[in-house]
Amino acid sequence: MKTKNLPINKVKLNPNNPRVIKDDKFNKLVKSIQEFPQMLELRPIVVNSDMVVLGGNMRLRACQEAGFKEIPVVIADELTEQEQKQFIIKDNVSFGVWDWDNLANEWDSEELGEWGIDLPNFETNKELDYSVLDDVDIDSQLDEMAGAVRKAIQIEFEPEHYEEAQELVKFWREQKLYIGGFLIEKLKQEKNALQ
Repeated sequence: MKTKNLPINKVKLNPNNPRVIKDDKFNKLVKSIQEFPQMLELRPIVVNSDMVVLGGNMRLRACQEAGFKEIPVVIADELTEQEQKQFIIKDNVSFGVWDWDNLANEWDSEELGEWGIDLPNFETNKELDYSVLDDVDIDSQLDEMAGAVRKAIQIEFEPEHYEEAQELVKFWREQKLYIGGFLIEKLKQEKNALQ
């Protein structure tokens, strides 16, 4: 497979691509391509033999919006119809997670935001205002919830432990383990060991 530059009007958007980028994120993509067009050479749009996009539908739209006349493409004409469908999905799947510590310490947060990364708002020295709860009858709300079949408690994990925790919960759910009861027993054991 080789990259070719083609007139943009020869490349067709894929109407069956289930992934879209809208509004502010799309505007950031357009700006990103305008400011760094070499990115397209490094990651060209993938098309089938009919010039329909398999990978890069939103990049094509951004190029159209930016007024490009030509774009780099890779023609994947050897893929079967099933492989093309598979490629459309797999090209859009994101398996990784951001290392927030690395981003916070090694990168400029303003640039990251401009490049399209949604950064969490970690305000470190701000006091939380719980006064909004003063007029809320929490006891009656808790009584109402008591009749529910299932309840949830939020458990915090450091970013580096999140994936492992998610995998463990999934594993034990598949084993039909009542995770809440299991966790309560473990927490009781730890509490008793400390006393």
